[in-house]
Amino acid sequence: MKRIFPMSSWAIALGGLGAALVSPSLALAHYPLCTCEMADAQTVRCTGGFSDGSGAPGVTLDVISYDEQVLVAGKLGADSTLVFPKPASEFYVLFDAGPGHTVEIEHADIH
Repeated sequence: MKRIFPMSSWAIALGGLGAALVSPSLALAHYPLCTCEMADAQTVRCTGGFSDGSGAPGVTLDVISYDEQVLVAGKLGADSTLVFPKPASEFYVLFDAGPGHTVEIEHADIH
């Protein structure tokens, strides 16, 4: 007699196999981190990195006005930081390490 598995059993088996294949990559997943603070009354210092503890040298960090003008087009240095003069107008900082790896920091959150 030939045994036939119900379709739901196959779906469960394939789902389990898919989860097993994806789980190792999920364990290695990391997310972007970026902090900005006032270095002094006129200067902002931003530091970027990832949740796995790695730095982010060379990652794009732009300072953008609310009318979408790039005020400072920058990249993080070898020490994963960028220092820039605080703009006179309202702005936000965009740390952009690629799709799904962005952080935005509003000027009001920089102290």
